[in-house]
Amino acid sequence: MLDKAPNGKVTELLATLDQALSAGDIERALDLFQTDCYWRDLVTFTWNIKTMEGKDQVRGMLEARLADTKPAKWKIADGEDSSEADGLIESWIQFETAVARGFGHLRLKDGRIWTLLTTMVELKGFEEPKGFDRPMGAKHGADRNRKTWKEEREQEAAELGITKQPYCLIIGGGQGGIALAARLRQLSVPTLVIEKNERPGDSWRKRYKSLCLHDPVWYDHLPYLPFPANWPVFSPKDKIGDWLEMYTKVMELNYWSSTTCKTASYDEAAGEWTVVVERDGQEITLKPKQLVLATGMSAKPNMPTFEGMALFKGDQHHSSQHPGPDAYKGKKAVVIGSNNSAHDICAALWEAAGDVTMVQRSSTHIVKSDSLMEIGLGPLYSEQAVQSGMTTEKADLIFASLPYKILHEFQIPIYNAIRERDADFYKRLEAAGFMLDFGDDGSGLFMKYLRRGSGYYIDVGASELVANGSIKLKSGVDVQRLTENAVILTDGTELPADLVVYATGYGSMNGWAAELISKEVADKVGKCWGLGSNTRKDPGPWEGEQRNMWKPTQQPGLWFHGGNLHQSRHYSQFLSLQLKARMEGIPTPVYGLQQVHHLG
Repeated sequence: MLDKAPNGKVTELLATLDQALSAGDIERALDLFQTDCYWRDLVTFTWNIKTMEGKDQVRGMLEARLADTKPAKWKIADGEDSSEADGLIESWIQFETAVARGFGHLRLKDGRIWTLLTTMVELKGFEEPKGFDRPMGAKHGADRNRKTWKEEREQEAAELGITKQPYCLIIGGGQGGIALAARLRQLSVPTLVIEKNERPGDSWRKRYKSLCLHDPVWYDHLPYLPFPANWPVFSPKDKIGDWLEMYTKVMELNYWSSTTCKTASYDEAAGEWTVVVERDGQEITLKPKQLVLATGMSAKPNMPTFEGMALFKGDQHHSSQHPGPDAYKGKKAVVIGSNNSAHDICAALWEAAGDVTMVQRSSTHIVKSDSLMEIGLGPLYSEQAVQSGMTTEKADLIFASLPYKILHEFQIPIYNAIRERDADFYKRLEAAGFMLDFGDDGSGLFMKYLRRGSGYYIDVGASELVANGSIKLKSGVDVQRLTENAVILTDGTELPADLVVYATGYGSMNGWAAELISKEVADKVGKCWGLGSNTRKDPGPWEGEQRNMWKPTQQPGLWFHGGNLHQSRHYSQFLSLQLKARMEGIPTPVYGLQQVHHLG
């Protein structure tokens, strides 16, 4: 009986919650929550991605949304048992609203709700055709007008964007656009993906040749088609490129490659976009209702301006344009920057017998890959996690269930353990002059990524080259100017150079919106990414969710979708359901629409 005790406690609480919400008794429902509670909702109650922090915010949301949402049938998820450890009871839960079915996660502390995650799984009447409802494929019987699957696909591809308008247009055919298009395909939302490159996956293929994923395979699956069991732990860029190309084909995505998006404008009265693209030398005008910018966090390179750049006679380019080390064997290279791309490029140039200097202008967080995998990711994304029964979907939801407001508290002990485990490694780096940090509050890689999307390197070998001096280092300085054949630093150091690589990062995703649509629309939407943590490069006020990502923006019909493979997989589910609901005319009153505090 003891192992069932947590089930009884959760069942009793959910029954009371169900009764209170069904009766519209908000105060009774609130009595089930801790004072310091958090309710993170992914679409089900708010038609938004929003975290309510504390009872007052929960009350405000329920007062605004309870009558329309009509939540019911709260219970422990089918086939699941609650668990209890360290004073917390955790449980997977399921529920329904008036228009959707939901799944979630619950943490009880002292018998009351501490954290609650509610996510939309499917819209009633618009479920994905899977399981018992999967399509037949073959059409049995006799029909003189029968079309084969191939003929139907060819007809669809020939018509969409030409004689039939897509409901949703996705600009950017990388991992984010592909994952979202796959979700929308399963929901029967007419969707067209526009990509400037010649083939799906080229955004990976065209990067420097040593590039590979620094995240492990268990973290990187795409929707519907996980990587095979023998897929390498760290995927080389060309292998990922081929997977994305295959995925685009087998998921039957309508994908226009070699297509450039030129302009976009929104007709408020008609509720649709006018988007002009160029394909095969021909201008085509598209009229989608929804426009998704899936150009990724690497869409707008930050190219610095230094005195003398026009005088420099060697090669110079942003890291996004770096071709690899082959043309620079035996050459003198200066790499400006000290994050992932800078380290990768420096290491590859050193391997090609180049003379390489890294210029580190500000401190960088370094975490060894094996330490990150074992201590940081291991409980959720690893072979051990898989063997213990952890699924990708559950791992994503567990990670999502920790509100951003307190996520750093869970991360700090992880990085303290990493710092202790790799103490000698960090001492050697600092002895070489490298400026280290673990984030403003010691919370490490994930919080840096969520707050600013930069400032770190997952070490797969380059740090040893820095520590032993193979990669030369100049830290705590900036570039003053360039001459015909050298980089002059602010401390007066002159670095002879045949090549300068600017590994200086990327701008906010709304920078591309400014180019494509207008500066006015970009400013109306505001900065993309960041939490408002008031840490470096993530200015306050506190916002509690990623700015403008995967959710409604201040510009009707404009959405942003991006991030790493994990985020592309996870959040594409919730963005696709928001788009499907709008297509089907389901009311989607947005609670807590993102306010604009920064223009990006």
